Amino acid sequence: MVLSLVVLTLPLAAQGTSPLMGWLIGGLLNTMLLAIAWQLPKKLLTPAGYGHAWVLGVIIWGCLGWRGYIVMMTYFLAGTAVTRLGKGRKEAAGIAEGRSGMRGPENVWGSALAAAICAGAIALLTATGSPTTQALWLPVLALAYVSSLSTKLSDTTASEVGKAYGQRTFLITSLKPVPAGTEGAVSLEGTLAGVVGSAVMALVGWAVGLITPWGIAICLVAALVATTLESLLGATLQTQIEWLTNEVVNGVNTTLGALIGILLGLGVEHLN
Repeated sequence: MVLSLVVLTLPLAAQGTSPLMGWLIGGLLNTMLLAIAWQLPKKLLTPAGYGHAWVLGVIIWGCLGWRGYIVMMTYFLAGTAVTRLGKGRKEAAGIAEGRSGMRGPENVWGSALAAAICAGAIALLTATGSPTTQALWLPVLALAYVSSLSTKLSDTTASEVGKAYGQRTFLITSLKPVPAGTEGAVSLEGTLAGVVGSAVMALVGWAVGLITPWGIAICLVAALVATTLESLLGATLQTQIEWLTNEVVNGVNTTLGALIGILLGLGVEHLN
């Protein structure tokens, strides 16, 4: 079966290495990276954000090893770089990210909670699942992991490029022109950039062996559908419900991306 041929990054216990050693490596690696990041003159995260990112990084390494970690780091670095595109323009228009682009705990988990859940599910299934169950679900969960991060980078790229370089911005529900930065607004430039963002994540996931070439296509479709639904949510309910913050909507967005990835992955598995 196509998806079952994926070279999965499983917990280190499944690779003949002590699971405790994998978590220790994750802890040491993330501590080292945190120490380096703390010394940088330009902070990428708030102090609390760094702490939560450390926890996330340990979870990803402990559950998925280096392949899953590379995918997560690619998202973090690419997302940070994209946020800084056209910074002067966005600041002049009053639509730049707050705190000079630094992310806090709410941003960390809004972006990556779905991916962390997928990673934990892979670790649990590897430790307790039957061979038949693992053959079906491990590749699908790996696809969901990559799909959730493809969705998030697509959303971030579309939003930031659209705010900085979108020539004409429309509200997705009515297609009426609205100012850049309006909740639920879309632009051609942002939409195309979002496709590129999702493609970057999908290609990295394929390059490290987490997904197949079919998985690349699935990630692109999942990201496009999920970000479109997120824009609809932003244009409707988000403006009316106080607790529906950007971070909550991001969590919904990435969860949708993961779920769509699972459904499409199961569909491809069934066809084969």
